Amino acid sequence: MLRFFLTRVGLLIPTFIGVSIVAFAFIRLLPGDPIMLLAGERGVDPARYAELQASLGFDKPLPIQYINYLKDILTGDFGTSIVTKRPVLDEFMTLFPATIELALCAIILATLVGIPAGVLAAVKRGTWLDQSVMGTALVGYSMPIFWWGLLLIILFSGILQWTPVSGRISLIYFFPPVTGFMLIDSLLSGQSGAFRSALSHLILPTIVLATIPLAVIARQTRSAMLEVLGEDYVRTARAKGLPPRRVIGLHALRNALIPVITTIGLQVGVLLAGAILTETIFSWPGIGKWMVDSVFKRDYSVVQGGLLLIAGVIMIVNLVVDLLYGLINPRIRH
Repeated sequence: MLRFFLTRVGLLIPTFIGVSIVAFAFIRLLPGDPIMLLAGERGVDPARYAELQASLGFDKPLPIQYINYLKDILTGDFGTSIVTKRPVLDEFMTLFPATIELALCAIILATLVGIPAGVLAAVKRGTWLDQSVMGTALVGYSMPIFWWGLLLIILFSGILQWTPVSGRISLIYFFPPVTGFMLIDSLLSGQSGAFRSALSHLILPTIVLATIPLAVIARQTRSAMLEVLGEDYVRTARAKGLPPRRVIGLHALRNALIPVITTIGLQVGVLLAGAILTETIFSWPGIGKWMVDSVFKRDYSVVQGGLLLIAGVIMIVNLVVDLLYGLINPRIRH
């Protein structure tokens, strides 16, 4: 198991270097000049321009800039925001809990609904129930996030007035953050109604963000279950007279979970990408909205560092998924 772990960790090194090169190159292809942004509307004279260019390291050749950038990253320095003058890592860590809270709720919802729906569709293959589940999953997968989010806001926030439109909690509640997770902090605050307000603000963004992963997990679960249900050991278990729930839940589902876990792990990248639109629609103060605002403000340090940090999170999640393979199916370790 240790060798398996070290091999997977070793694969992260070239991946991380490749992502850093892409982030470094991408940010320099964006239009605009960060030095002119620093100068503001009044502009800057050539001498001052050269001074700012040297202070940011933009006066050096691109290979030297990249090497210096890589050295800074390895020491934990992801740059400083041009707009707020704060370290990019500090801003990321401040806003990341909001995105994690939203993504965790979304993936939990997608898993709790998607896996049973896929199992049910596989067991009832060819029936109207199977067609209904897969048809709904196809609609959910094809639905644009921004359109789906606006529809839910119009219906539940505008017409029915059941849920808030945006934000993480009502403005009437104020308490210092402890964990960064609003549901937990609202409980710790002891303020009456704070948890309910935080939960109501979380409902619509969670549904919107979970829609596509839910559809993918349901379809993948159905496909994996259909393949496993045709195996000899499942037919043997049925021939022994085992209850259908035991055959499906213990023998079939456990072996079908490996591709499903792969799918769930890959959905982390989808969740972080979808969070950009979801957080923008619902004014959710997470890293998605932070990145969008930084692009519009031409805050190159934030965009560059944010891309690398998000990619690092995705790589760590993929590593965890690989390790789960080895725990569920020991043959994969060999």
